[in-house]
Amino acid sequence: MTPALPAVADDTVTAIALAAARGDGDASERFVRALQWDVRRFVTYLAKDAQAADDLTQDTFLRALSSLHRFEGRSSARTWLLSIARRVVADSLRQAAVRPRIADTADWQGAAERSQPQGLPGFDDGVALMELVDGLPPDRREAFVLTQLLGLSYAEAAAFGGCPVGTVRSRVSRARCSLASCLTDVTPAPEDVTELVTA
Repeated sequence: MTPALPAVADDTVTAIALAAARGDGDASERFVRALQWDVRRFVTYLAKDAQAADDLTQDTFLRALSSLHRFEGRSSARTWLLSIARRVVADSLRQAAVRPRIADTADWQGAAERSQPQGLPGFDDGVALMELVDGLPPDRREAFVLTQLLGLSYAEAAAFGGCPVGTVRSRVSRARCSLASCLTDVTPAPEDVTELVTA
């Protein structure tokens, strides 16, 4: 199925955005109207959650309008706005990953304690591991964090990064090899940390 053409051409949208950046209030309203559907469709695809699409779209435009005065037109306004939408979705996924779930049980405290994973690296090991992750090349670090720490699938990480799934697999594999090599070559690492990297 051929994707629908954008309702407003990139050159026109960019001109509207530049006018809005100079303080034209009417241009700001036209900018939102011109790209609202594109943003909503994009965040729905990335987040795979139609229920959250309206909130994500609104958050995208709030961020964009607050920083519109810095827009210089080096790329099209549509590209600039969709890059903001990507960050909004990524932030949303991170927040969802750490948000506590409501337990449907009277003894929620005991259930929470029993559900804690066992045998994970301690705090010091985690800090050391994150320092190693921070030292990875940016593309490998992004792929490793998205899939191994945030729990995204390879396909979701590929959609987020705008690259093929095979590229994400390769980056994750190389990141694991680099981390495992650092753990074995630099310092005698605890077994549980090595298992976390090579799992």
